[in-house]
Amino acid sequence: MRQFYDTGAARLEKKSIMLTERKQIANAGIRPSRHGLEEQGFRNLNVAYWNLGTAQLLEHAIQRREGNIASGGSFVVRTGQFTGRSPKDKFVVRDETTDAHVHWGDVNQPLSEAHFDRLYAKMMAFWQGHDVYVQDCYVGADKEYGMPIRVVSQLAWHNLFARQLFIRPDPERTGDHLPQFSILFAPDFQTDPAEDGTNSETCIVINFKKRVVLICGTSYAGEMKKSAFTILNYLLPERGVFPMHCSANTSAAGDVALFFGLSGTGKTTLSADAERRLIGDDEHGWSDHGVFNFEGGCYAKCIRLSAENEPQIWNAIRFGTVLENVSMDAETRLLDFDTEEVTENTRAAYPLKFIENAVIPSVGGHPNHIFFLTADAFGVLPPIAKLSPEQAMYHFLSGYTAKVAGTERGLGKEPQATFSACFGGPFLPRPAATYASLLGEKLRRTGAQCWLVNTGWAGGPFGVGERMKLRFTRAMLNAALNGQLKDVAVERHPVFGVSVPKSCPGVPAAFLDARGMWADKAAYDRAALDLAARFNRNFEKFSGVSQHVAAAAPGM
Repeated sequence: MRQFYDTGAARLEKKSIMLTERKQIANAGIRPSRHGLEEQGFRNLNVAYWNLGTAQLLEHAIQRREGNIASGGSFVVRTGQFTGRSPKDKFVVRDETTDAHVHWGDVNQPLSEAHFDRLYAKMMAFWQGHDVYVQDCYVGADKEYGMPIRVVSQLAWHNLFARQLFIRPDPERTGDHLPQFSILFAPDFQTDPAEDGTNSETCIVINFKKRVVLICGTSYAGEMKKSAFTILNYLLPERGVFPMHCSANTSAAGDVALFFGLSGTGKTTLSADAERRLIGDDEHGWSDHGVFNFEGGCYAKCIRLSAENEPQIWNAIRFGTVLENVSMDAETRLLDFDTEEVTENTRAAYPLKFIENAVIPSVGGHPNHIFFLTADAFGVLPPIAKLSPEQAMYHFLSGYTAKVAGTERGLGKEPQATFSACFGGPFLPRPAATYASLLGEKLRRTGAQCWLVNTGWAGGPFGVGERMKLRFTRAMLNAALNGQLKDVAVERHPVFGVSVPKSCPGVPAAFLDARGMWADKAAYDRAALDLAARFNRNFEKFSGVSQHVAAAAPGM
């Protein structure tokens, strides 16, 4: 059995017996890749634990006091001071391979090769003498486009997170696993902004030439997930695959639906439907063959989670599920999903197989329906509206929603209206037009029907109106999916021009009229014109779009 701990002369002799025992435990029943860590510059490690299973990783995490087992068997952790992503600390290495292709700016901040090399060397020095956890995984359920990756983490629970979120390889073939990208995650290692070219002690940097991601100064596990998504968003368009920030499900007959939207708009909740089979809850590719999941698990928001409203997610909270920042009674170990004691951005990470009737392997055909989910904080947009292909392109490029408190550092309690290109701006290395052109091509080839769905507020803005009722939203989606809205009479929205159904099974007709839900109709009109102006100002940054798409802008 291959050894993974330091046997150098500098090792103290009195530790040799203990380390030998630990080495035997680390390798018991494990199949490490023959493509070892030494090839990536790791030296003088204490013990490297390769591809440990769920129970083993939980044992390690408990022994290291990284978290606690809750009633029911889930594992509760705290992510420290950062309970969301750190977008201002994310970088892409600027070199001859990325210079002309990356859309540089606030989202894709450049880091020089010299700074990266210095940072990488410092991280390699940090790892010396440490235990590390290694998980060999895949991203991309389509065999033609799947990519082997490797996660090396300082903490056992981060390795468990990777095991639950990414696609697990055949355990009999991990010896041949050759990663095309590696994610190195060391929360206790911090950068020196003055020396390393970073903005703070926290850093998430992607090097496409060297095929590696460095994450340090934060314990928020979602950085791993979104780094992998960013990588695929950069690589797959060159192969004609449309990478999408969306969830996907399918009917028993094979009809596929996509749900686009930023965090908190309902992608996970609405795609987890007992009447349909889940393909995936967040990230997918659309190739010439159809749709495929990038991941092997789900990362669901669980603030105010209930068995009544979200039964599939509720039932996935079990042994092996990682719960981030969820409150738990220290004595009874009972979970409290309703409190925002730590953050509103509480999360549950679990494998796709925990969802009853999930599609595994998670692939499907071409979509029949595409839903753009937006949490409209102004309460202006209709609950559901049918879009023309040009309107679909316009709203895809706009990516309007309201960021929900807690999903990023620096957000306050109230949602903030935002426009995020392609419903995933923070994760797009290339210009938005690259992804919009891929969507347009797919729509022309498949004829998929697009819908705009407001999962935000009705009857007034945030603080005045009420959040959309989940049962009504589900009823509208089911009606669209079942063809019950195909021939329903529609009314053109006077400002946004979208086609609003005048009736829908299971939904009061009055609820479909966004303006009618407001007590003060003049206030609605002002709010609608204000939101339209925001759309138009935002869209000015998209040059070169077709006249037909530009004409789909809301009227003033």
